[in-house]
Amino acid sequence: MTYRLIKKIIIKGEIIAESGIMVGGSSSAFQIGGTDKQVIRNPINKMPYIPGSSLKGKMRSLLELSEGTINSSRGNFGPTHDPNHIAAQLFGHIKNRDQNDNKSQQASRIIVRDSELKNADDFNDTELLYTEVKAENSIDRITSAANPRFFERVPKGAKFDLNIVINIFSHDKLKDDFLSAVFQSLKLVQDDYLGGGGSRGNGQIRFEISQVCSRSADYYTSKADATSLFDLVPEELQKKNRDEKDLQCN
Repeated sequence: MTYRLIKKIIIKGEIIAESGIMVGGSSSAFQIGGTDKQVIRNPINKMPYIPGSSLKGKMRSLLELSEGTINSSRGNFGPTHDPNHIAAQLFGHIKNRDQNDNKSQQASRIIVRDSELKNADDFNDTELLYTEVKAENSIDRITSAANPRFFERVPKGAKFDLNIVINIFSHDKLKDDFLSAVFQSLKLVQDDYLGGGGSRGNGQIRFEISQVCSRSADYYTSKADATSLFDLVPEELQKKNRDEKDLQCN
């Protein structure tokens, strides 16, 4: 079978924190006065960021829950490896994973890049560098004693880059459904949460997509222009006031 790249679809925009976000990080409870959990930061500039793996994993898990394609083989619940499912086609799968002699793998068709903090200047006066501390209590069910815990999180109002790439190949069975599946998963994340402590008020986010560009294989040899697919973005994911530069896919 010939593997030929047909096109790449690039999705750009912002992730906006509607509540504090706890993505990361290591425990620092052993430090006097330290938080019980820290957010993940860029080691160079110390800015918090959202790892692409965190968003991608959430997108896949919610898409599979929505589609009812969670794999429950061998007593565990995990991602589907059925190539007939859109989540397996889009995020990758191992076909016949229990048959070593007949096992094959399809790589992920989606790239979710790390999301860098865009408005760091808005958080110069926070408790910690660009972040806040949220205090919580767990209650002993027998003694009713409170056990205080302190978590670091990125404050509400933080804005992060959104950058997703979808690779589409000629032999992909469900290639015409890839883009709509990505939008579906983003809407699901938007109505769920990202990071830790979601059931306790953390991790509510909103996506604002400003640009969706399709680049055929010929684009990379300067034989074709990119085309905009922004009209396909669901209204609830669209950036309302786009900049002039967003309108240009080239």
